[in-house]
Amino acid sequence: MPLARTHELLAHGPAFAFNVITIEHAEAIASAAEAANTPAILQISENAVKFHGGNLTPLATATAAVARTAAIPLALHLDHVESVELLHAAAAHDFSSVMFDASRLPYADNVKATAEAARWAHQRDLTLEAELGRIGGKPGDAHTPGVRTDPTEAARYVAETGVDALAVAVGSSHAMTTRTATLDHALIGELHRAVPVPLVLHGSSGVPDTELRRALAAGIRKVNVGTALNQAYTGAVRAFLEAHPSTVDPRKYLTPAREAMASAVATCLRIGDN
Repeated sequence: MPLARTHELLAHGPAFAFNVITIEHAEAIASAAEAANTPAILQISENAVKFHGGNLTPLATATAAVARTAAIPLALHLDHVESVELLHAAAAHDFSSVMFDASRLPYADNVKATAEAARWAHQRDLTLEAELGRIGGKPGDAHTPGVRTDPTEAARYVAETGVDALAVAVGSSHAMTTRTATLDHALIGELHRAVPVPLVLHGSSGVPDTELRRALAAGIRKVNVGTALNQAYTGAVRAFLEAHPSTVDPRKYLTPAREAMASAVATCLRIGDN
C-alpha cells in the first residue's frame, strides 16, 4: 500500500505515532495496526539515527519498506530533529513530516530557527511539527512552574513560525517507565481553542489510559509513544533469556520481543478507538 501522509491521518482524527529503533519495532507497529485496522505513524528520532551511526538511510529505507507492505495506511515521521542537516535529509527519503525541535533555545531564537525550518519543509511538501514549552525527560521537568505551554504564546508562536502541528507541555514527560503522569486537561482545552493546528502529546508512555482518553477528548490529535514499546521489547528478551540462558540465536528472543511490542501498540490503538 502507498505510504500515507501524516497530515492526512491527522485530518481524519487523532493518530498514534510510535518510535522505531530497529526493524522489529517497525514490524510490530505495522502488524498491530493491521490487526486493529487503524492507521498509524512510524517515527524515527534523531537519537535513533545516532544509534545507527548517524546514517538515516538504512533505518528509513527499511521502515518505509515495512510500511509499504502493510495492508493499512502508515505514515513516516522524522522526530525530535535538532540538526538542520538531518532535517534536510528527510527530503531524500519517504517522510511526509518532521518534528523540528528548537525548544531548548530562547523564544526568539526558537521562532527564527523553526520558521526557517517550516519554510524549507513547505517548499518540499513536508509537514512541520515543533515544540513550545518544556516537556522534558527528567523527573520534575514536566511539573516545574513556568515550563508548561502558554496558550497565548502558543498562538503567537504558530503564527510567527507557520508550523503545521505543535507539541505542547501539559504534564507528560519523555522516557517515563511508570504510567503515573497527570495531565492538565483544562490547559489542553485552552490550547486547543487558541491554536489553529493539531496538538501533539509527547511522552505518552507515562500517561494512564484514562488520562489519554481525556486528552484526546480535550483536543490532542497526535500521541507519541516510544518507551512503552522498549519496555515490552526488553522485558520479553529478558524473560526469554532468563528461561533459556543457553540461547544464542537472536531470532529466538526477538520473536517474543516483536510480539510484545505489537501487543503494546494494540493497547494504544484501542485507547484511540474508545
